[in-house]
Amino acid sequence: MGCNGAGKTTLLRSLVGLLQPLAGEVLVEGRSVRGRSTAEICARVGYLPQQPDDLLFADTVRQELEATLRNHRMLAQPPIAPETLLGRLGLGGLAEDYPRDLSVGQRQRVALAAVTITRPPLLLLDEPTRGMDYAAKEELVDLLRAWQAEGTGILLVTHDVELVAQAADRVLILSAGRISADGSPSRVLTSEDTFSPQVARVFPGQGWLTVDDALNGLRAHQGQRCKYPAAVS
Repeated sequence: MGCNGAGKTTLLRSLVGLLQPLAGEVLVEGRSVRGRSTAEICARVGYLPQQPDDLLFADTVRQELEATLRNHRMLAQPPIAPETLLGRLGLGGLAEDYPRDLSVGQRQRVALAAVTITRPPLLLLDEPTRGMDYAAKEELVDLLRAWQAEGTGILLVTHDVELVAQAADRVLILSAGRISADGSPSRVLTSEDTFSPQVARVFPGQGWLTVDDALNGLRAHQGQRCKYPAAVS
């Protein structure tokens, strides 16, 4: 996380080898990206840029996923069936639609599907919830958690503090290209007013980040004199 121009996208582009650092070295899975081919890096790293249209060129949503599988020589035996992945992203009925006719949020999910269909061990996601409504965000959070449980490493850039509160296990704040904060969501998001989720602002000092956190915390105080008696809608 960080303000515009802090270096978040630059960091992701450096990790995938699209930019070379002026100093130091970028390691992915313990190996330098310098000198490695784009194809080699992309076999291990899935990168979703901010603009989904940068990845969309086929005539149908299904063909977008098939193109990725073909490039990785996985079309005959995909790690996950395109229909299954599209369904998990709420795109099950759009397989034959023209991608550029879809909404911004739908195009974002199509691009995400195209990036993740090969199940790379590391995902770099730049503003993955851009243009998504609440329901689509919830589906994405569930999917990210499932991938995390299966061992996929996920590094995402976002301004969506609610997404971070729900899905992240570590938060880094960038400022002018440097790390200004690094720690658990409960520590970083409650100490940085700019990046605090709404729940943390309504219940300061409690360490609650999500609605579920607040509900569970209030239930734990049920029957006792509550510090926050008013209902929150």
